[in-house]
Amino acid sequence: MIKQTVLPFKIEVTKDMITSHAGLALLGEFAVGLGFIAALDKNLPKPGSGAGYSASEHVFPLILMLNGGGRGLEDLRQIRDDQGLREVMALERMPSSDATGDWLRRNGVNGGLEGLAKVNRKSLKRGLKYDGIKGYTIDIDATGIHAEKESAKMTYKGYPGYMPMVGHLAENGLVIGDEFRQGNNAPAARNLEFIKYCEQQLPRNKHVKAVRADSASYQADIINYCNANGISFAIGAGLDQAVVRQIQSLGDSDWQAYKNGFIAETVHCMNETKQAFLLVVIRRPVQGRLFDEASESENYTAIATNRT
Repeated sequence: MIKQTVLPFKIEVTKDMITSHAGLALLGEFAVGLGFIAALDKNLPKPGSGAGYSASEHVFPLILMLNGGGRGLEDLRQIRDDQGLREVMALERMPSSDATGDWLRRNGVNGGLEGLAKVNRKSLKRGLKYDGIKGYTIDIDATGIHAEKESAKMTYKGYPGYMPMVGHLAENGLVIGDEFRQGNNAPAARNLEFIKYCEQQLPRNKHVKAVRADSASYQADIINYCNANGISFAIGAGLDQAVVRQIQSLGDSDWQAYKNGFIAETVHCMNETKQAFLLVVIRRPVQGRLFDEASESENYTAIATNRT
């Protein structure tokens, strides 16, 4: 023991195996107990030879790395070099970051994504079995990921990368669906198809009761689909000319005080919607720019909904 007389703790030397990622052991144990590891090996393509790495030997370290704060394949080295964590999680074999990168590229085109969807569906079925909820709210949004790869396309945010679509269940935060997309894909593309895909991921006795999305999903086909299937929706409305005219038609008596601003609602429709819907408008003051007399003094946010 090292003598310590200044600070109120003692320092000892140990030869026991230690890890700086002890919290990941709990996540790993949860994944094993959930049957996630076995599901990966069952539903994803098998290794090309008896000496090859299984799907779980590639994916499990990725899960640990990403939840431990890693951002890229090279961060797998932190898991690979952590002998303490590997001993606790029984990670006897672990591929290199290059090998995992090659595996990811291969499985992106040979059935790996479909296999992951099956694994996610199995996990959802187990996770939602006893929650007592029948109808769920889906939040969908495109998530920008910055990347320096040559194949990465320029996103609308001005950086190269990817723009995958992700769907969450608002009631519990579980990911119900995802779709990989190139960075130059429009956030508004195929959103109705994605909503239908998320519905298919739910167990048979569960259903979607509501959809929430930003203005990229302000589309007539989505609104019509929700109305036709009894689904509530709250979708950010783009401030196009028709919406702006509708806002300008609101009188002073239509506005009520609301969270440092004002709120009002009106009935609106689009050219191709089969039913009218409510347009909820929030108006908040904004500070004008210095030396800019023409700057806007108010900011508007509009939400299209069929809820009361």
